[in-house]
Amino acid sequence: MPKAPRDLGDALEWMASEGGDATSAVLDAVRLHGAASRSEVAERTGFGRAVVTQRVAELIAAGLLDEGEGVSTGGRPARRLRFRSDAGLLLTADLGATSIDVALAQLDATVLAHRSEPADVANGPEVILGRVHELFGELLSERDPTPAVWGIGIGVPGPVEFGTGRPIAPPIMPGWNEYPIRAEFEARYGAPVWVDNDVNIMAMGDWRLGAARGHRNVVFVKIGTGIGAGLISDGVLHRGAQGAAGDVGHIQVADDRSVTCRCGNVGCLEALAGGQAVARDAELVARAGRSPRLAALLEREGHLSAESVAWSASHGDPASVELLNRSAALVGSMLASVVNVFNPSLIVIGGGVSRAGDSFLAAIRETVYRRSLPLATRDLRIVRSELGEQGGVMGAAAMVADELFSREQLAATLARIPIDPAGGGIGDAGLRPGRPEPAAVGGPAAGR
Repeated sequence: MPKAPRDLGDALEWMASEGGDATSAVLDAVRLHGAASRSEVAERTGFGRAVVTQRVAELIAAGLLDEGEGVSTGGRPARRLRFRSDAGLLLTADLGATSIDVALAQLDATVLAHRSEPADVANGPEVILGRVHELFGELLSERDPTPAVWGIGIGVPGPVEFGTGRPIAPPIMPGWNEYPIRAEFEARYGAPVWVDNDVNIMAMGDWRLGAARGHRNVVFVKIGTGIGAGLISDGVLHRGAQGAAGDVGHIQVADDRSVTCRCGNVGCLEALAGGQAVARDAELVARAGRSPRLAALLEREGHLSAESVAWSASHGDPASVELLNRSAALVGSMLASVVNVFNPSLIVIGGGVSRAGDSFLAAIRETVYRRSLPLATRDLRIVRSELGEQGGVMGAAAMVADELFSREQLAATLARIPIDPAGGGIGDAGLRPGRPEPAAVGGPAAGR
């Protein structure tokens, strides 16, 4: 039987060699499932009381858990373990095709400060990431003293090789191919960085904090300028072999050669039903005289957007309703195939176009239920995302916390936490200087 670690230094060495799985599991039992007594942690993890006691002691010494009196229900109240979500801070960014969202968040993904502004991702990484750095600086400067950053999460609107944190041939991101986003932010902030597709981080947000809480098999669909999906499979975000899972916007849904997708193919869902496609078709309708309302908007604004069409539809314009219903039917047809293959219990619809109104969501539901197998849809729910524009930054924070406290990363995370020699726990300085070796940042935890 291995010798128990005597202090935090021994615990870190021991966890790195053989104890990380149990310590990470005990932490997650409280971090992800709420305050608990030691006996409840034992029930959640399946570990014996001695193992739980040892791991809890390590995590309290590290400042990640604390223990206090619970609520009495008669007799002496059981002591409760609580995750110290305020022990550290995370920086997150959600980059869309036409927007930047950044946030400062706690370790439980609670957003403390948020910034959002329009931006064109096609302006390239130097411009866009330069602005992200400026916004991060604003968020940090508002806190006194300036806090140390435990980790950084970034979502981008294109395929990402998760192990390296580099976008790979993103169709709507000229100049971004293989750009070293992770390396740039690690060098600047001295903290570990994870980069993922923007839809994956939105899926994480709704799974941990929104409509998908408690579900183990979920499809999150973002319908914005483009279309993509994030897949939660048996309680794990499914990225696929290279990180390209969920790119449903480039599934062929029609043999329409009149429109070429930005990926170079024809008939892609995104090219026919995404926000840019809706806006393009709305301008054709307006110029053809089929919608006086859209024509008036086009003359006044000089262009139309999916939001313009949604507004017009909400005011009873038949042509706008038809455009949105066509988009919803194409999305629903794609989702019916996904339902038959994947059999989720929940589909969450997010993104700007998803806010087009109840009729849009109803049209998606009707198509999915009509075209999917009865068994696959017997208990299936299709709902709108609850998190709004902060879903991406909240999901990025959840992603970073999962990686920091994973069994592969936990020892490295604790090694960066300065311990207050007077009383244990985290000192005022935040993280220790330096960062893990690159292999530790994009290592085994990234492929889960």
